[in-house]
Amino acid sequence: MTTLALVDDDENIVASLKIFFEAEGYNVRTYHDGEAALPALTETPPD
Repeated sequence: MTTLALVDDDENIVASLKIFFEAEGYNVRTYHDGEAALPALTETPPD
């Protein structure tokens, strides 16, 4: 399964995109700022 990383400070946008992409069969990881995303994405990069 393909993994996507969504990074945006607008929680509504992140939630909407997560629902859309999960319905399309993607595994989605979400982050609300780059500071939180960078360590996680460095450790386990998305596809």
